[in-house]
Amino acid sequence: MLTLAGAHLERLLDAYGYAAVFVIIGLENIGLPVPGETMLITAAIHAGTTHRLDVLGIVATAAAAATAGAVAGFIIGRSGGHALLQRYGRRIHIDDRDLRLGHYLFERYGGLVVFFGRFVAFLRALASLPAGINRMDERRFLLFNALGACAWASVFGFGAYALGLDIEAQSARADLVSAALVVAVAIAGVRFLKRNRGRLQRGADRAAGAAASGRE
Repeated sequence: MLTLAGAHLERLLDAYGYAAVFVIIGLENIGLPVPGETMLITAAIHAGTTHRLDVLGIVATAAAAATAGAVAGFIIGRSGGHALLQRYGRRIHIDDRDLRLGHYLFERYGGLVVFFGRFVAFLRALASLPAGINRMDERRFLLFNALGACAWASVFGFGAYALGLDIEAQSARADLVSAALVVAVAIAGVRFLKRNRGRLQRGADRAAGAAASGRE
């Protein structure tokens, strides 16, 4: 049985079609709390049961919206986020060394965060902002962002279309598994960062120093 959110999204699909898919998914990827993944699943099921929309069109629209929304979030983070953290970061215990470390880590591992973050709800909505704030290389961000968006849209779009209404139960179980994996990875990441903070910080400071020397 469709959830209330799914039923509401179906009404949007009936009224606006692909435009509703693009807007909802795009807004989620900018960082707003809207049900982008639910919209993708609902639209794919809707295509399979009513044939009013084409699943290829839905997947393509979802991929384009996810890519565009994340680029907008990246631009927001890159244009204003770093300056705000430099100015007010000390109030939340973030100093210049922390900013250098964040930049260094995103330079090394940002592609993985951007790509695999697509498959976890809160990372999908937020990964592009810290990527921009930490000055991730634009070409690298655009590549992993586009690849992740296409992979996410294809997996959930075609999966929902193939499995029909059963996808809701499958998605709920997948969310639990994803959440458990995220918690495990987060714990491992925190432990790794604590044990290697000094080494990583020295690497970040050297990288920042080399970049500063190159600009002189």
